[in-house]
Order: sequence, then structure tokens, then C-alpha cells
Amino acid sequence: MTANDASVFLMPMELRKDPITRSWVITGDDVPEAAPAEPLCRFCADSPVSPQVISTVPGLDGNPWSARSVVHPQPLYHIEGEPARRGDGLYDRMHSVGAHEVLVENPKHDRPIWVASDREIEQFLVLAANRIQDLKRDQRFKYISIFKNYGVSAGQEFAHPNSQLTATTFVPRRVLYELRAGRDYYEQKERCVFCDILAQEERQNVRVLETRGDYIALCPYAPRVPYETWLLPRTHEAAFERSGSRPGVLLDLATLLKRTLRRIRTITEDFHLVLHTSPNVRNQSGSLGYWKTLDEDYHWHIEIMPILQSKNKSYTFKEVYYSPVTSETAVARLREARIDP
Repeated sequence: MTANDASVFLMPMELRKDPITRSWVITGDDVPEAAPAEPLCRFCADSPVSPQVISTVPGLDGNPWSARSVVHPQPLYHIEGEPARRGDGLYDRMHSVGAHEVLVENPKHDRPIWVASDREIEQFLVLAANRIQDLKRDQRFKYISIFKNYGVSAGQEFAHPNSQLTATTFVPRRVLYELRAGRDYYEQKERCVFCDILAQEERQNVRVLETRGDYIALCPYAPRVPYETWLLPRTHEAAFERSGSRPGVLLDLATLLKRTLRRIRTITEDFHLVLHTSPNVRNQSGSLGYWKTLDEDYHWHIEIMPILQSKNKSYTFKEVYYSPVTSETAVARLREARIDP
């Protein structure tokens, strides 16, 4: 039986909520079309295939652009329509309304972040900030995610240097955990928990990998995977896009990001990278209350999750992570890693 068989009923893509974990899952009978053979990469500056361009930032060294955002060739979310959240007995479901973009990091095919210049990386970070700022103007979207999957084990889609962006009508569960923890800590101490972590880590200096200007790279106290690394601003800021709106502010972050990825690549090439920023305050939840002290209790950051090949371990609950390398050992090894200037 094939998808063309009249007896086969194909469900369109939609979002369904797990009533136990409260996670949203995008699902449906997706039948992707085979991508046509292309003589050149579709994301290169001189490609004959023209992607649907959404936004660009000015070029450097004579290039027409430095970084640009294009519509994903096979998007999971679509900009048109309304979520139309509705009940299905005890379940919840809604249309997969949102945005799904490819953030092309560089016009050149052979210029990934760890090879690109600091200025090129800065331009990409500015693009990311601009896209978050623009999509937060749409009150339908509760959260804007920016992530990078690199390597076969990470599920990399395209060879050209890229990250991806999704705008969703819900806040991802991991971010909800952070919002809840930040709010609870602030209610008790009237301080940002991330700022307190930074103060202790800088004072102890056993898990700090490197600092560059107003930014710091560190291995968290309780890593989920070996060599997990976070990049954070050393001064308090809840929204990444506000940092990106100020000229020159992201240049030190660009340098630190490049150097951190070079260090990690001495251990493994595959990794996930995710930007955690504040949710859209134009779409607030009166019942959850996460947004009441958001600017005071949340702190944007970048999480890098390296992927190491290891032997399978006995079954444990997913939320109980196993890391055979402590943060202290990880920092020591990454500090000693030889990286090109």
C-alpha cells in the first residue's frame, strides 16, 4: 500500500500536547517530496536556485550579503492562519502555525563559524537578533528558537553553514523549566539565579572556560552531557535581541563563540547549539505568571551540547542525565586544547 492508495488517509501536520509531560509534539503523515538535483548549493551566493529570502545583513569584503534568513525548503511550521487550539477529549491540539527559517551564516560554503572571521560571525548574530525582534511583533508567537545541529549524529540537514529558527505558538518545555526556576528564585531572593551562578563561577574559577569582554563561557555545574558548555553575558539581560540591537555589542560574543567551538571540536565534531532567550511578552499567560518579573529573573544564554560516541548505558529516566566527564575535568581539557589564533 502506498501514499497514493485511495484507502490511505494522510493526516496533515499538527501540534498535539502530551497531557502527562505537557510537551507539544508536531506530528502528521508527512510525505516530503524528493529534492531536485542542484548543480550548486542553494544557499551559496552564486547559486542558480533562488531561495525565498526574508532578511539580510550587509555584506563584507565586497560580498552582496554577510548573512541572510530564508524560508526553510520543507518547513514544519507555516506562517499563514491561526493556531485554532481545541480540545479532543482530554487532549489538546492545534495547527502547526509558526515560522521555520534557515539562517545562512555566511555566503561562502566553506566558512563555518569556527573558520569565519569575528566580523562575519558578528553579522550572523545580528541577523539572529533582528529575526527574533521582528517575529516577536507577531502576537501569535510565544517563543522564537534558534538552534544549530552540526554533524550526522546531530541531524544536520544542509552542508552550507547554517542555523535554523522556529517561531512557535507555545514555549518549549525546557524553557518553561528555566522560567519557573528563575521566577521562584527571584521571589525568594529578589535576584537573578543566572547572575548568582555567574558570580560564584567567576569567584571559584574552576568551571570557567574563558571570558571575552562582557561574555563568559563555562561548563555548568551539573552537565547533561560531557563537555556541555554555556555562553552568557556577564551583565544581566533577559532578551538576546536587545543585546543585538546595540552596535558592536556582539563582537566579543562572536570571538568567544568561535574559540569555544574550536575547543569543543578538539573533542568531537558533532554538537547541538541552542539559544535560550526570553519569550514574547506580547503573548502573555495570565495564569502562569512567568512574565511578571521576566526582565529581572531571566538571563539569555547559549547552550552547546557536544555529541560523543559512547557505549550504551542501562536504561534511566530521560530527565536523569549521565555525564562520564565532570565539568571541572571538561574545563581543564578544553582550556589546554590547542586552537589556531
